[in-house]
Amino acid sequence: MSKRDYYDVLGVDKNAGEADIKKAYRKLALKYHPDKNPGDKEAEEKFKEAAEAYEVLSNPEKRQRYNQFGHAGMGGAAGGGFGGGMSMDDIFSQFGDIFGGHNPFESFFGGGGGGRRSARVNRGSNIRIKVSLTLQEIAEGVEKKIKVSKYVTCLSCKGTGAEGSGGFTTCNTCHGTGQVTRIANTILGQMQTTTTCPHCGGEGKTITNKCNTCFGDGIVKGEEVITLKIPAGVEEGMQLSVSGKGNAGPRGGIPGDLVVLIEEKEDPNLIRDGENVIHQTYVSFIDAALGTSIEVPTISGKAKIKIAAGTQSGKILRLKGKGLTSLNGYGKGDQLVEVNVYVPENLSSEEKSLLEKLRDSKNFKPDKKIDRKSFFDRMREKF
Repeated sequence: MSKRDYYDVLGVDKNAGEADIKKAYRKLALKYHPDKNPGDKEAEEKFKEAAEAYEVLSNPEKRQRYNQFGHAGMGGAAGGGFGGGMSMDDIFSQFGDIFGGHNPFESFFGGGGGGRRSARVNRGSNIRIKVSLTLQEIAEGVEKKIKVSKYVTCLSCKGTGAEGSGGFTTCNTCHGTGQVTRIANTILGQMQTTTTCPHCGGEGKTITNKCNTCFGDGIVKGEEVITLKIPAGVEEGMQLSVSGKGNAGPRGGIPGDLVVLIEEKEDPNLIRDGENVIHQTYVSFIDAALGTSIEVPTISGKAKIKIAAGTQSGKILRLKGKGLTSLNGYGKGDQLVEVNVYVPENLSSEEKSLLEKLRDSKNFKPDKKIDRKSFFDRMREKF
């Protein structure tokens, strides 16, 4: 089933500002929150859908990429390799950010003062890498295995940061709730504020005996081989995100993302122009005058094209469907072949003699009506 447009999901137009997007998400998050709709799978899916839409549209970089490339730009066309959805931990963390660091349903669903904690999420940082692709790989899409150096969860303590199961003690500041409440007297009366405990970071406990491997961080340097499924039609400078494949989060936190920057390798025979590719070839003026057939390189191999008699230098021939697949999966571009007539520089006496006999022939005099537009001017007229 195809994904809905993120703007439609939140019910905002494409020019909506940050405040409107946040307001729309807040409304949907309250409506479909799992605590408000226990056991309702449809509501849970709508909650996740709204969170995913907000996660993209609230980020200027991701929003720009989505506006330009749609879901494919977020990795939606990568067979699950990119943008692989948000976990419920991600969503609840995001939900808490929207509501000032707390869950508005806690007071109604068993939260109270000492119930469920709103712990700070120790999110791992993103990792950025570059991947260079040939035109052939861009045309067909490609799967690549990349070894990435990153922070991974410490196996000795399983990410807790503590040595053994008894390496923790209840936080003396928040007494295990992960929150501290302050009451201030104002001219309007007493004001109560609840914030994340600064001592334990919202975890409700502190480490008394740090892990000897990670020294309390819960993460260590390591590496991982990651399979990237890159969709056909990507472009130079495009960024794709692999959710959860960045650095591991400290002490059980959620991992960051792997951000992949696409680079295009220079092709010796073809030049990319959007979804089209361009090839420049040369024929002798004899072949241009009499006509011939030649082979030209394409993305998928060799192709034979016919050079009609009387072909002028700069003539553009089109090979339909020999270009690149559109990023959205609809249609393919063409290959444009510019035919240039080669004029020899060093002639033998015999060759000069033959050409001298043709010099005064009417057919060998240039036509003043010949189109002298540039290659790109002629190419633009083709569209």
